[in-house]
Amino acid sequence: MNDVIAANRYMTLATADGRGVPWASPVWFATEDEHTFYWVSDPNARHSRNIAERPEIALVIFDSTVVPGEARAVYIAARAEQVTPAELGVFQRVSAAQGLDAWTEASVSPPARHRLYRATATERYTLRDDIDERTPF
Repeated sequence: MNDVIAANRYMTLATADGRGVPWASPVWFATEDEHTFYWVSDPNARHSRNIAERPEIALVIFDSTVVPGEARAVYIAARAEQVTPAELGVFQRVSAAQGLDAWTEASVSPPARHRLYRATATERYTLRDDIDERTPF
């Protein structure tokens, strides 16, 4: 299912606050190993505040352009955290490869608006419509 991850630029980030109230957010992501995912967010955004309270999250990556019955998706349980700008390398490389503006350490350090986040997969599953079940990978 690495092709699903490689073919998509956004993932749905599912978080919950300390009381368990869920929240979902689309974020542009970068990965080089399909196990560790990086994104930048405002630390005051609801999903970022949720991660600070409860680092266990879920990710979903899927192609929303296909017709029903042809969908494939990747579901990932992960642990997320804000990380130091020193880990910006993967995010910088993937951004550059996609022709996006360069991110620097200053872009994700105070007083800048954004910070760098990392999610490390603890479980990974695929879903194909033709079998309608999640399969570990």
